[in-house]
Amino acid sequence: MSDEKKGPEGLKDYADGWMQERKGTDAPGFLKLAFPIIGLGCTAYLFLQIYGDVNHATRGPLVQQFNLVSKTNPVLSYIVGTLALIYVVVIAAFAFRKPHED
Repeated sequence: MSDEKKGPEGLKDYADGWMQERKGTDAPGFLKLAFPIIGLGCTAYLFLQIYGDVNHATRGPLVQQFNLVSKTNPVLSYIVGTLALIYVVVIAAFAFRKPHED
């Protein structure tokens, strides 16, 4: 079920008129670039913080002790990070393709 309506002059209304799309227009370039950059930043943070903040001056030794006791295994984090990276690639491919014509 779609909540889009055709308005005057080829405009499409979404969300009861709060958003409008003009036929043949495309999303701004900074928005297209923002999605992959934010996604890559989040994925990089996930990969960099798999073991926690082990290099911190005050809580680093505590985090290292916790990792030893809990037998932290990063495999699940690598799987989630890989899925996140795949998602970012799909979003980037979707964002940079040509807009569709209705």
